[in-house]
Amino acid sequence: MNKIQTISSSQPSFGGVIPPGGLTRHRVVAAWHALAPVLVFVSMLLIVGILNPNYLKPLGISIVTASAAPILFVALGQAMVLNIGSIDLSNAAISMVGAILVALWLPGMGVMGIVAVLAVTVAIGILNGLLVAVTQVPSFALTLGTLGLLQTAALVTSDSQTIYISENRELIAALYSTSLLFAPLTFWIGVFVALVYWGLLSLTRLGLGMTAIGKNERAATLSAVPTLPIKVITYAISGLSGGLAGLAIVAQAGSASASGLGSNLLLPGIAAALVGGTSISGGQTNPINVVFGALTVAFVPIAIQAMGFGAEAQSLVYGLFIITVVALTTSRVRGAVIK
Repeated sequence: MNKIQTISSSQPSFGGVIPPGGLTRHRVVAAWHALAPVLVFVSMLLIVGILNPNYLKPLGISIVTASAAPILFVALGQAMVLNIGSIDLSNAAISMVGAILVALWLPGMGVMGIVAVLAVTVAIGILNGLLVAVTQVPSFALTLGTLGLLQTAALVTSDSQTIYISENRELIAALYSTSLLFAPLTFWIGVFVALVYWGLLSLTRLGLGMTAIGKNERAATLSAVPTLPIKVITYAISGLSGGLAGLAIVAQAGSASASGLGSNLLLPGIAAALVGGTSISGGQTNPINVVFGALTVAFVPIAIQAMGFGAEAQSLVYGLFIITVVALTTSRVRGAVIK
């Protein structure tokens, strides 16, 4: 077994011996991480189905999955970064910048405009990764700063206006208007991306290195895991995911602005990653479960409405989700903090 696999699959022990009951507890925790996102989603589905069955009909499914699509992309990028023990508070803002650039470049550049936008969002992610890895500034503080810069960039680039796509709109509108099993193509692209990320984490040396860094970065470094390039690649993935979220936003709305559809994706994106079983202390994520996390978060406003509460309660529920799931997933190992 190679060094990366040894780190990423290690279990708590005393002197190399698993303590009494430790293996059983480890299996219970592992089973919880695997099943909890699905169970939470099914519970939310039952609540909504009982209170308002109309939301489980084709139109309701279409509405929920369309809302879940940009949340899913942001959550997948967030989950990948959380897996290495860091956080990216800027990836939702990256999606807004991406959406605005798509609205600006698509009419004149066509498909190449979409490619250029994804290249820009990946470049922003790479810059974030380099700054975090080289300067050793905590990712929370650094990406909080990047968040502010990107929000300003979105306002300046759009001139604080809503930008409507007048030409070549059909190139991206099809991603929303085309549906499969009542869900728009944007959602299924998100599911495909989740499968790709799962394969990356589970089947490649790069993915094993990401998880090893999240579990114990110092041990990973001593085992010759290339932490700097892996961090840069992880943040690049987050940037790509933000760009895809921007595409989903424009496909649905046909326009983009700094305060329009998708402008408040940060909290839902983090909530979806955590509800999807991602540990905020690193080394634990399953992109496939994040799909259920995104669907659960997308159902939250519907559930609130079905229970008779106003829209102002949504942020409260998102906050409660984050608090509850962090308490359930955060490792109690000393020093397990976001880096």
